Amino acid sequence: MKVRWYHYVAVGTLLALLAGCSSKPTDRGQQYKDGKLNQPLALVNQPNAKGRPVNGGDFASQISQIRNASDNLYRRQVSTYSAVQSWLLAGGDTRNLRQFGLDSWQMEGMDNYGNVQFTGYYTPVVQARYSRQGEFQYPLYRMPPHGHGKLPSRAQIYSGALSDRYVAGYSNSLMDNFIMDVQGSGYVDYGDGRPLSFFGYGGKNGHAYRSIGKVLIDRGEVKREDMSMQAIRQWGASHSQGEVRELLEQNPSFVFFKPENFAPARGASAVPLVAKASVAADRALIPPGTVLLAEVPLLDNQGKFTGKYEMRMMVALDVGGAIKGQHFDIYQGIGNEAGHMAGWYNHYGRVWVLKAAPGAGVPLFSSASAQNRPQGTLLASQ
Repeated sequence: MKVRWYHYVAVGTLLALLAGCSSKPTDRGQQYKDGKLNQPLALVNQPNAKGRPVNGGDFASQISQIRNASDNLYRRQVSTYSAVQSWLLAGGDTRNLRQFGLDSWQMEGMDNYGNVQFTGYYTPVVQARYSRQGEFQYPLYRMPPHGHGKLPSRAQIYSGALSDRYVAGYSNSLMDNFIMDVQGSGYVDYGDGRPLSFFGYGGKNGHAYRSIGKVLIDRGEVKREDMSMQAIRQWGASHSQGEVRELLEQNPSFVFFKPENFAPARGASAVPLVAKASVAADRALIPPGTVLLAEVPLLDNQGKFTGKYEMRMMVALDVGGAIKGQHFDIYQGIGNEAGHMAGWYNHYGRVWVLKAAPGAGVPLFSSASAQNRPQGTLLASQ
């Protein structure tokens, strides 16, 4: 969150791995078109996809942000960025990738049939005040000093385990605080006419993350097929503050913030994020700065799959505790509208990694950290 140094996803891990085979799209966009894939990333001559990317301008803006914010990251990927932008300027036809010196590597997906999971995240805007007053009763905390041990759990923090000296403000909604916690960052409006303050990720308490969405499903409060961020908010709006607090306390993990003035929303790579042109990814598989060609399912305003897809160019610039393997979290932007769409996404599409064609025997991703990644995540060009 995105838009943060480290973020979690509330409902992104609720679906089981897909199974079986179907020739028609399902209600979450599973496509099952490409046959069984046996590698996390498989080199293909060209993507088996229709259409051309719809967000070339946003992608160019995201690359510009990378160049301005992280010279090292930009230099590591500059040959790929240049080739992709030349390809986009020439029309972005997937049949012509090789003409621009680009290889495409298809991701095997959650089910080994190419279906990659997409969830969404955004930067919320929380209403707050500098001091506790009226409805503004819920603290937003800076990171307190700590050694190598765990800080208090969420339940302990809610019970006052931390000193008020670490409070950066008081919001009017415990649920809003929690959503910003889950997203990993957000903007705070203190209601005094000043520009919004960016609350970046400041650290966490060291306790394991537990999905409250799964808790609601396990309790029979929300059906698995109906689970979304909106469903969690609706549940909270129809229950007492005590019941909301009890639910949130089921997740002992807690995120602390670092308030900044006039700061853009950034990801784990310290690069300002452009909506729908950046994703959070699993660094063990997808290194920061990696370019992705994604076939993203289109949803209606009620979060239902329309049966249509669009091609998007995106860059991996963030990470997340629930983002593992064949799963990407798409950054949707800032505010309520972005949050509305982010809350619906738990769907499937296809993804191809684009990379400037390496020489024979050169790994797809070559970096000093490659030797520390799990075996099987790096493929040699063949």
